[in-house]
Amino acid sequence: MRNSKLFPLFIVVFVDLLGFSLILPLLPYYAEEYGATPFVTGLLVASYAAASLIGAPILGRLSDRYGRRPILLLSVFGTLLGFLLLGFAAPLGQGLARLIAPSASNAFVLGVLFLARILDGVTAGNITVAQAYISDVTDETNRARGLGLIGAAFGLGFIIGPAAGGLLSKAGYSVPAFVAAGVAMLNLLNIYFFLPESLTLARREAIAQVKRPPFTLRALLEALRRPGVGPLLHLRFFYGMAFALFQSIFSLFAQAIRLTPDTTGYILAYVGLLSVIVQGGLMGWLTKRFRENSLIITGLWVMGLSFIGWALTRDLVTLLIVLLPLAVSGGVLNTVIQSALTKSVSRDELGGTLGLAGALESITRVIAPTVGGFLLDSLGVWAPGVFSALLLGWSVWFAYRRIVRVPSQSLAVP
Repeated sequence: MRNSKLFPLFIVVFVDLLGFSLILPLLPYYAEEYGATPFVTGLLVASYAAASLIGAPILGRLSDRYGRRPILLLSVFGTLLGFLLLGFAAPLGQGLARLIAPSASNAFVLGVLFLARILDGVTAGNITVAQAYISDVTDETNRARGLGLIGAAFGLGFIIGPAAGGLLSKAGYSVPAFVAAGVAMLNLLNIYFFLPESLTLARREAIAQVKRPPFTLRALLEALRRPGVGPLLHLRFFYGMAFALFQSIFSLFAQAIRLTPDTTGYILAYVGLLSVIVQGGLMGWLTKRFRENSLIITGLWVMGLSFIGWALTRDLVTLLIVLLPLAVSGGVLNTVIQSALTKSVSRDELGGTLGLAGALESITRVIAPTVGGFLLDSLGVWAPGVFSALLLGWSVWFAYRRIVRVPSQSLAVP
């Protein structure tokens, strides 16, 4: 593993997630300030994922053709613009309202918030490209460790970001957005000056010669039917749906049990800390001692039981206890499933395949906020946890039938 390349990439992912997590737990409070209902807030969260559904596969494929570094620059620049727009949402929306419809000021502000999240989402392929970068500079024996390092950077960003965002929000909800924009600018500078390209020109030209179908629904369905890739993509979708429901609805859940914005940020920071410990310190040890299939099954079981605990939780102390196994199993599953996925395709297909995985994850983030909001509003705060647990129970059955029982097929390179 080339550590000289991994360290700048670690910083890229860490700084990107730091900026993202600064504003993530505050979006429901920000939108509520301008009259958004829980349903509209769910749509706001989903708009980012819907835009990512379009952008992530395209950026992943473009990184195969033009290199990882330029696509990372493009992605982070879009993030910078999105955060700036988010910070200026109130004055821009109110200014437009004065020109067009003074009585609809809140609606215009919410419109700018949606535009900011959509812009950020369209260019949000940097995690997918970073994972492809890892696959470029690692081999199969240490790829899980490399992906775990990126997962640790992801979690480290979530340790600092939500807590800092909660503190900054006391000066106004736009302040974290401007700080996140500054963080994105630092990330651009890091990529430009310190991150080398992982694909040689000869390699990019070789990839360009490979005939691959365009990104369509048919292409996605064909990938899902492939014996090696398909089961892993299916599992990525259903596990991702359950976890995305937890992430997207947690702030509304926290509001429902009367937690403050800064407490919500601290809890997400706690989850990030656990994720860093697992992905940064334990993944290398775990993958050396246990087969990836065993880690997948165990992680699914633990997460499913944790979701049941979440459904029954109403106080802060119990919530912190329940989130410990949930965060640990999430860190394991995210790393191991991605590692297995990179081993199921040839290197020529890495960027595109990870882009498809990113597209499936984006689909879950489109559906999850709406489903979670509906369950919470119509049934109660217990419903999202129970629904997620049911998804994990199905995932255990699917993983055992389609992956554990056919390991040579599920991890075979075509």
